Amino acid sequence: MRVSVSCPTKFHAFYLADQLHKHGALKKLYTSFFGRFGKKRNDLGINIPPNRVITNLVSAFSFYGYNFGTNMDRNINFGKWVARQLKDEDIVTTWGLSALPIIERAHQLGITVVVERGSSHASYQRDILIEEYEKWGAPTDTLRRSFSKARMDQELLEYELADYISIPSSFVERSFLENGISRSKLIKVHYGVNLSEFKQLPKRDQVFRVVFAGAMSIQKGVHYLLQAFAELNLPKAELWLLGGKMPEIEPFFKRYTGTFHYFGSLPQAKLHEYYSQCSAFAMCSVQEGMAMVQLQGMACGLPLICTPNTGGDDLIEVGKEGFIVPIRDVAGLKEKILYLYEHQDFCYEMGQAAKNKVQKGFTWDDYGENTLREYERILKPN
Repeated sequence: MRVSVSCPTKFHAFYLADQLHKHGALKKLYTSFFGRFGKKRNDLGINIPPNRVITNLVSAFSFYGYNFGTNMDRNINFGKWVARQLKDEDIVTTWGLSALPIIERAHQLGITVVVERGSSHASYQRDILIEEYEKWGAPTDTLRRSFSKARMDQELLEYELADYISIPSSFVERSFLENGISRSKLIKVHYGVNLSEFKQLPKRDQVFRVVFAGAMSIQKGVHYLLQAFAELNLPKAELWLLGGKMPEIEPFFKRYTGTFHYFGSLPQAKLHEYYSQCSAFAMCSVQEGMAMVQLQGMACGLPLICTPNTGGDDLIEVGKEGFIVPIRDVAGLKEKILYLYEHQDFCYEMGQAAKNKVQKGFTWDDYGENTLREYERILKPN
């Protein structure tokens, strides 16, 4: 099997390419991202030989430096460049918004095309995010531009023309089925976690802590977590927030000042040190394909409190490794946080069950094996 991977930025493409290489199936990784290769590529636990990685420097400057045209222009130009490189692959896996030129050329050559989609169906994603922004009176101009008619038309056409669409969770699957995509077109493979990087360290105190990691944004539902934790007002308990902050969340930070600890963006290599000093991981997103930070927290011995729109319902059995709370449900969040606070021995046991769960089925090696199995399936003649 010969597979090339095309991704104009980063996402989880490097992990996919690394796993394909381990199984002897990677032909090339086409990318515009070069910061992790060379001496630094092992920062991600990735060992792809340099001769398998083709970086388009013009696209790299376009995406990460100089502003050459619109985002759509940059994506399409990258896709045209990749299309010219295709030759004798069995499969080309490509990320959306750069896929149309790749699909056209691949089909001329008889190559199977898999489009990666890490979030819910674009229509579902657009609608629920606009609804959420409007609910809180947040500006929607930038959001609406990012879901322009041209972008939506392009992405929906990619869904139609691709041979298969690779998705990470049952939540994403439901959103595609609801929007008329056949189940037979979907490849569902859960993401993974690097266990050598995310490992549990001894907790240094007895403070009960809930942690969230990711962008401080309305999409991530941080405002619901802030409200829930502030209203609980638990003694000897803390809320830790790790990640960059979007302007839209600033009013909520001001409203709940003094009820949380904000650490800002942290190097990925340091995250396990923070996770290990916490008691539970909370992920309250209104839309998320599969938040990989959930796996990271679980690998560090934390039970998961999440919504069904994070991919978390594929990771946990309710009451064993964590809890599922409906989106926007502050009362439900308070109930589950309080339960873990009042049953801290059980909270620890759930965290250990969560750690065992990811160790036995949610590593990047598991992701690679599952992906190869699916690729072998779709290449088999009917």
